[in-house]
Amino acid sequence: MEELLVSMAKGLVDEPDQVTVTTDPVNDEGIVVYHLHVAQDDMGRVIGKQGRIAKAIRTVMRATANRKDMKIQVDID
Repeated sequence: MEELLVSMAKGLVDEPDQVTVTTDPVNDEGIVVYHLHVAQDDMGRVIGKQGRIAKAIRTVMRATANRKDMKIQVDID
């Protein structure tokens, strides 16, 4: 899952070496939280106009998680 998130983010940004993902352990509700970190200058590219790109990233990640019977949340920091 982390590899998918990193590969999507690296395709969007100008500084792909700054893309990192940290993962929190499963919480009480069974949700795994992924924190996507990008360079400050690339934040707008990852979020997109009115959050459309961020929403698309979360949708793809949720669809992948559903296939694996997981619950996830993606936070962009």
